[in-house]
Amino acid sequence: MSDTALHTRTRRKGTWLGLVAWLAGIVFFLPIAWMALTSFHSETDAATNPPSWLAPLTLDGYREFFGAGGGASPWPSLINSAVASVVSTLCVLLLALPAAYALSIRPVKKWTDVLFFFLSTKMLPVVAGLLPLYLFARNTGMLDNIWLLVILYTSMNLPIAVWMMQSFLAEVPVAVIEAAQIDGAKLPTVLSRIIAPIAMPGIAATALICFIFSWNELLFARVLTSVVAETAPVFLTSFITSQGLFLAKVCAASLVISLPVLAAGFAAQDKLVQGLSLGAVK
Repeated sequence: MSDTALHTRTRRKGTWLGLVAWLAGIVFFLPIAWMALTSFHSETDAATNPPSWLAPLTLDGYREFFGAGGGASPWPSLINSAVASVVSTLCVLLLALPAAYALSIRPVKKWTDVLFFFLSTKMLPVVAGLLPLYLFARNTGMLDNIWLLVILYTSMNLPIAVWMMQSFLAEVPVAVIEAAQIDGAKLPTVLSRIIAPIAMPGIAATALICFIFSWNELLFARVLTSVVAETAPVFLTSFITSQGLFLAKVCAASLVISLPVLAAGFAAQDKLVQGLSLGAVK
């Protein structure tokens, strides 16, 4: 086969792969676009079947979500979700970085068994641990406490964070670390000034995934909180009542609650792709 024919075949293959990627992206984007469009419709237009594409647009769903109609304000729930997600993510990073350092740059014996143990903790069904955690929270007076969610989210995300960061830190040149240690740098200095800047794409990818997992968590927040520590996903379920499903209001609430995750993903998309391709998929 000539070089010209091979080049043409490669271009055609790339074109088809590009079209498939665009189609997959459109398929995944359509539900979000539909949710956004429905959020700007009135409840009457949102409930029509078939859907009313050209219905008048309105902000009533967003006004009701933010309590303009006398309903509950979403701000306490949004703040609770932000506190639980951000604080637990910071705790996960502070704990996962030294653990990943020990498993990659200064590997312990049978480090693969350690990693498998970390991952095996994610295999336990969440429902199986719900009753013991509820009894523990009740007996310790931590029901409806935002710090209980911080502890739970930290423990839930720590195994996957250690597993991901171990593969990221394995790419850090050992010679750089040894040079810093020869100059007298202690372990905290090595972690904060040597390893963290080099592995920043992997750390950013890990942080984003932990933040998304914490922000979207519903089961524990639903059972272990009620009013004071209610999170945004739990607040969203309150729109489904015995009176019916208020579709436009639910879509407006879903879009607003999804914005922090979408914004974080968009802001860190370059580091996310770079980090995931660096070591997590190897």
